Amino acid sequence: MSNLDLRPAPNLCGGNSRTGPVRDVQPGKQVPLGESTVVRRLLPNLGRRMVGAWCFVDHYGPDDIADEPGMQVPPHPHMGLQTVSWLHEGEVLHRDSLGSLQTVRPRELGLMTSGRAIAHSEESPHGHGRLLHGAQLWVALPGEHRETAPAFEHHADLPVITGGGGLSATVILGELDGATSPGTTYSPLSGADLTLAAGTDTRLPVDPDFEYAALTISGESEVDGVRLAPGALLYLGCGRNELPLRADSDSSLLLLGGEPFEEQLVMWWNFVGRSHEDIAQARTDWMTGTRFGDVHGYDGDRLPAPELPPGPLKPRGRVR
Repeated sequence: MSNLDLRPAPNLCGGNSRTGPVRDVQPGKQVPLGESTVVRRLLPNLGRRMVGAWCFVDHYGPDDIADEPGMQVPPHPHMGLQTVSWLHEGEVLHRDSLGSLQTVRPRELGLMTSGRAIAHSEESPHGHGRLLHGAQLWVALPGEHRETAPAFEHHADLPVITGGGGLSATVILGELDGATSPGTTYSPLSGADLTLAAGTDTRLPVDPDFEYAALTISGESEVDGVRLAPGALLYLGCGRNELPLRADSDSSLLLLGGEPFEEQLVMWWNFVGRSHEDIAQARTDWMTGTRFGDVHGYDGDRLPAPELPPGPLKPRGRVR
């Protein structure tokens, strides 16, 4: 998934220290994505740049696209990160410069590791269904892995935790309560889709060394005593052994967590780097047609990079 902002602001991320348990509701903003999709961007925001290695979260839908083209994101580049495609409704067709061609369906993991460089496109396939609803997320790669070879994985069979009390949890990436996703990770991480049946009142074991955030996908749920409407992100900090969950009606949410990311990053457009020079070189390489490769089969032009902002992009100290 691309950041399609025509004037993307640089985001200075990482350098995070551990915080104790908190209950901080983070605002999102509406961002147009392609021709007919509007997303709610939850990360990064002014109050919180990252949750563990999770550095970008868009939530979209449910959108009625019966008479619309749906998602249409032209070929674009990525560097220094992984993209996670997660659907509740609809389908997304993924193409990339490795030659991958894969339709991702609800509750299936589409995981792309950009490493040093990759390009991809995403679109609703011809004859798509009426509704489109899901999330797109990025995971920052730590320094020792940011030059790794690009790769794409598709996992249709993911572990499910049924802990009683009306809770069912699909482990998307990393680990949760003893279950491990088959998706490749490069830092201690957790990502899960939680389904809460009406009347749920339970506690989910979590890692006290991880910081967590919860994003409501549908319905209303109560997370550690905080009631969340759809599209709200609750940052929870570290230091919990378990997470109280309640729901009066059927609802679902994403739980994201990981060890606080201590490296300092610069994130601009679709690139995660460590310096202005990293970002500027990536932009040049994309615009000159080197390094990222070509995406074949997409009916349209590739996405040009925006202009860099004036002044150098620099990572800064710890973001709290």
